[in-house]
Amino acid sequence: MARVTVEDCIDKVENRFDLVLLASHRARMISSGSQITVDRDNDKNPVVSLREIAETTVSPGDLKEDLIHSLQKYVEVDEPEPEAPLIGAGGVDADDADVVVPDRMTEEELLKGLEGLAPPEEVPEDEGE
Repeated sequence: MARVTVEDCIDKVENRFDLVLLASHRARMISSGSQITVDRDNDKNPVVSLREIAETTVSPGDLKEDLIHSLQKYVEVDEPEPEAPLIGAGGVDADDADVVVPDRMTEEELLKGLEGLAPPEEVPEDEGE
């Protein structure tokens, strides 16, 4: 029975510390039920994981990605944000094509814009009946 040493794996993963991290992660994966890609030969999971790395039946890059993913607590998903409709954008006339709407407005610009709006006409209660 041949034993796997670090020298067998060091040409696949250059850094010995990364090799230990990847092999231990793969050993945990095997313990949790993942299928092994080499013959067990009565070896324990850490030795099997090192043999898998040495024989390149498992990609070190894929192991590294899986290790990083397993350590993340919050996974950011890159989804496009829906565009929010502009307030009062019921319709745009052809004459309004030259109007430039800034992405961000300052508080002063917002207040000036609100001051220009006319309040709705109030209907007296006596006339509504």
